[in-house]
Amino acid sequence: MTRADQITFDGVSKKFGENVVLDDLSFGVAAGERVTLIGPSGSGKTTILRMLMTLTEPDSGTITVDGDNLFQEMRNGTLVPAREQHLRSVRRKITMVFQQYNLFPNMRVLRNVTEAPVHVLGLSQDEAEARARELLEMVGLADKIDAHPAHLSGGQQQRVAIARALAIRPEVLLLDEVTSALDPELAAEVLDVLRDVAKSTSVTMLCVTHAMKFARDISDRVLMFNEGRIIESAPPAELFDAPQHERTQRFLRSLREES
Repeated sequence: MTRADQITFDGVSKKFGENVVLDDLSFGVAAGERVTLIGPSGSGKTTILRMLMTLTEPDSGTITVDGDNLFQEMRNGTLVPAREQHLRSVRRKITMVFQQYNLFPNMRVLRNVTEAPVHVLGLSQDEAEARARELLEMVGLADKIDAHPAHLSGGQQQRVAIARALAIRPEVLLLDEVTSALDPELAAEVLDVLRDVAKSTSVTMLCVTHAMKFARDISDRVLMFNEGRIIESAPPAELFDAPQHERTQRFLRSLREES
């Protein structure tokens, strides 16, 4: 890890019962870097994203974003558990797109995208709507601003969720298997939108996915996880074309056989 890292995990461990999900994990992500996390189910990838959203707390170790400790804060010269105010302050830099779209069903598309900028960032309604229209244009849904989520396809709902995530101008965008609930055609629509996001913004991206072509296209670096540890880290062309670790070779072979 270096001073340039925007995100750092330092000696992070997490157990659920007797199951070790993260095992003394240390790694860093630079500002603007696009990092994809791959590996078998249960290897700790989604737990990393949930920790960055402060939805899951580590048992030990520290996580920092822009030098701010996520789960502790300095008070009277002593590091103590973070108060909700501190958590909210750090979380404002980070947003996540989940497997499920989690749109507000009673709100039209435009309001789904403006709700957080108005209530979290304090933007005026006019500012929030201008930003929302720009983002909905970017994700190809400018003609759906007055639709309710129930009238959209799964792929369209996920694209609204991406626009909503970007509306708060995050420094870090987390993507958790965002196409896993979609059929291949709709998944391709969503991945194309995310390729555009990667090309047109400087947002830091951490992505958990089994879509290896997408990972190859957007990533600066790919991390292979197994049993809560990183066993291989390399640029996508290197890791996908010439994986060094036997477990990585076996995992990639299984994905090719599935497809």
